[in-house]
Amino acid sequence: MSSINIKLKKGSLLNNFLEITKVRLSVSVLFSSVAGYLLGTDYVSLTEVILLCIGGYSMVGASNVYNQIIEKDLDVLMDRTKNRPIPSGRMSVQLAFIIAISLTIIGIIALYIINPITAMFGSVCIFMYVSLYTPLKTKTPLSVFVGAFPGAIPFMLGWVAATGNFGIEPGTLFMIQFFWQFPHFWAIAWFLFDDYEKAGFFMLPTGKRDKSTALQAVLYTLWTVLASLIPVFGVTGKLYLTPLSGVLIGLIGLGFLYFSIRLYRYRSNKAAKHFMLVSVSYITLLQIIYVADKFIR
Repeated sequence: MSSINIKLKKGSLLNNFLEITKVRLSVSVLFSSVAGYLLGTDYVSLTEVILLCIGGYSMVGASNVYNQIIEKDLDVLMDRTKNRPIPSGRMSVQLAFIIAISLTIIGIIALYIINPITAMFGSVCIFMYVSLYTPLKTKTPLSVFVGAFPGAIPFMLGWVAATGNFGIEPGTLFMIQFFWQFPHFWAIAWFLFDDYEKAGFFMLPTGKRDKSTALQAVLYTLWTVLASLIPVFGVTGKLYLTPLSGVLIGLIGLGFLYFSIRLYRYRSNKAAKHFMLVSVSYITLLQIIYVADKFIR
């Protein structure tokens, strides 16, 4: 009996760790980072990929843990977050803080081994997410603008990890994911509006689910698609897309734009959820197309 109890306890600790580090979000960030690495490298180093995954997960996980420590009293108020490890009492703030500090140290070391500039961008990502984005969420809708900076770093971080340099190529990857953050998070903020309101979070640009917010989502979607097509024109250094891949990006971009227009037209939670799911599909397919284009041509 005692051995069974120990196993259950270990499983619970693991589940709490995965939940407080937001494993799904962290893995999606790793996907972006690895995609950026594959785009930038001339030779795939398994050691660097492993270090990037360890460092990337640790840094994103640490940011999420710090965020949940800071917002523990607000998380209790929202149905979406009240069962997280800290507000539910399954994890103490002290243990969460130890986890956050440990992940920060592990992440910085892993990224520094790859190269110092990668560690620097990883550190900037944590700082902006925790010290700027998190407190601004209850102050101003501009929090989404600030949060878009750390949110856009992972894609370019992979390129920097592969090359040790920052230039027009990782800058372009950053720009694509930067613009993408706005429609993605506004879609989430739209259908979670009532829940966010309980905690006093200001996430929509006008503070309301109105035409102006929906129109801005359409515009940022359009800018995301246009930015995604820039590499086709051969003006972004070593980051280049063939015309065929440009057509594919254009097609999925039209789908992305279509669902943004649906949000503008219907302004419903259902349309916002569909738009959010399409936004995730768009950035994932874009990264797959970018990487496949490089290795197939």
